[in-house]
Amino acid sequence: MNKRLELLFQNESGATVTLSLDNPIYPADPIAIRTAMEGIIMTNCFTSTGGNIVAIKSARIVDRTVEEVLV
Repeated sequence: MNKRLELLFQNESGATVTLSLDNPIYPADPIAIRTAMEGIIMTNCFTSTGGNIVAIKSARIVDRTVEEVLV
């Protein structure tokens, strides 16, 4: 199983921007995640084709299971 933390933001054009982190600490700490996301917006350290990141949309843990059938 592979877990990934996805941070979803809104950019200046209104589109969704997703930043993904592999193997996050689990269970996730919502307060720490919100604080990190606010820091990303305040420092303007990422941009997208639709402009700067301006708002938090959500965060989620995505769990994916891969079963190899032929190696």
